[in-house]
Amino acid sequence: MSASSDSAKPALSNPTKQAATQPADNNAVSNRLPYLSSFASEVANSWLLPDGVVDVLFEDAHKQEVLRYQLTLQLITHGYQLVCPPMIEFTESLLSGASEDLKRQTFKIIDQLTGRLMGIRADITPQILRIDAHHGGDGIARYCYAGDVIHTLPSGLFGSRTPLQLGAEIFGCASLTADIELIDVLFSMINSLDMSAALHVDLGHVAIFKRLAELAELSNSDTEQLMHLYANKNLPELKRLCQELPMGNDFYALARFGHDIVNLLAKLSDNAQQDIEIVTAIDELQRLKTHLQEHWQCPVSIDVTELSGYHYHTGIVFNGYINSETQPLVRGGRFDGMKSGNQLASNQPREATGFSMDVSRLLAHTQLEAPTVVLVDYNALSSLDNEQMQLLLQQVASLRQQGYRVTMPLSAEDMPVGLTHRLSLIGNQWQLEAV
Repeated sequence: MSASSDSAKPALSNPTKQAATQPADNNAVSNRLPYLSSFASEVANSWLLPDGVVDVLFEDAHKQEVLRYQLTLQLITHGYQLVCPPMIEFTESLLSGASEDLKRQTFKIIDQLTGRLMGIRADITPQILRIDAHHGGDGIARYCYAGDVIHTLPSGLFGSRTPLQLGAEIFGCASLTADIELIDVLFSMINSLDMSAALHVDLGHVAIFKRLAELAELSNSDTEQLMHLYANKNLPELKRLCQELPMGNDFYALARFGHDIVNLLAKLSDNAQQDIEIVTAIDELQRLKTHLQEHWQCPVSIDVTELSGYHYHTGIVFNGYINSETQPLVRGGRFDGMKSGNQLASNQPREATGFSMDVSRLLAHTQLEAPTVVLVDYNALSSLDNEQMQLLLQQVASLRQQGYRVTMPLSAEDMPVGLTHRLSLIGNQWQLEAV
C-alpha cells in the first residue's frame, strides 16, 4: 500500500507531466493555450444564426419546395402571370409610397457601382406595383410570385425574419368581384394541400374609419391616437377620448359594435348612415362574409377597427389564421397601384387587391407522401462490366422518373438516411427488395 502511495506522489506533484500523458480538459487547454480557446469560441459564434433566422433542412426543405411549386402552379392555372422581381432595388422605387412600418423592416445597403442607396426587399407587393406600372396597361392584370424576403425585425415573438413569401395580385378592377376571386383562389390553394388544420378569416374594411375621419375632420394626431386605442382594445380610454371628438359616438361604436356587421350601421349617427361610402363598405363586408360561409364553410369574424395597414390599404382587408395561431398565415386587401405612364411616381391611382402568405408557416400543417429510398447494392455495383453498368443506369433512371430516391453508393459505408429498399442483383436481374 505504501509503495503504491509513494509511486503516485511524483505524478500528482507534476501537473505538466500529467497533462502530457493524459487527455487535457477544457480548463487545462484554456490555461496553457488561451489562443485555442479563443479560436474555438470565435468559430462557435460564427456558426450562430441571427435571431429569427433558421436553416430549413432535409425533409422540411423538400416540403417547402414542393409547396412553393404546387401553390405557384395553382395560381398560374387560375390565369395569374408569374413574375420574379430581384431581391434588391434602389430605395426610390422599392419604398416609393411605402408605410413607415415597411421602411423600418427594410435593410438598406449602398450600391458599390453607383453609390446610391438600395433596399433588400421586405415585401414583394411594392415590386409588383412597379411591374404593373410598366407592363400592366389599362386593363385587368393578374400577377403571382414566390420568393424570399428579409425583415430587419421578426413579426411576433418567434416570427421569422426570412419568410418565403407567396402571393397574388389583381390590378385594374375596383369591383368586389376581384376580392371574391382572390378569396376563391386562396381557398382552392389551401384545400389542394389537404392540410391538417382549418383556416379562419378575419375581415375588416379600412374605408369605414377613413370616411368617418374625413367627415369629422380629425387631425392626424387624433387619428393616430384612435388607431392606437383600437389596436390595444382600450375601451375605457377610447370612450373618454371619443367624448372630446366630433362624431365621437361613431368612433366608439366601431369598437363596441364593429364585430356585428348586421347591426353596425344602425348604431352609427344619421350623418354616417346616409354616407354612401360607409354604406357601400358595410355592404361589401356582408357580401364577402356570406360568400365565405356559403361557398367555403369558413369561420368568419369581423373587426372594422383592424387598421394595421391603414396607411396602405384602401378598402376590404382580411387575415387568415390557422387554428389558434396568433400570427396570420395570409394577409390581404385593397390598395392603390399606379397608372402606366412615363413617370413611376404618377399620382393617378390604379385599383388593386391581393394577398400574400409565408409558405414556411405551412410546413407544420402539411405532410408529403413517405418517400421510397433505394440503395444500389455496393458489392454488386463494384463488379459490373460496362454493358451491365449501362443496364443498371437505365433501371436507376426509370426508378427516379417514378419518384424513387435512388443512391449509387460511393463506398460500402455510403448509405442514405431513411433507407426503405435495396436494389440487388439477383441472377442477371436487378430487383427491389424491402429493407
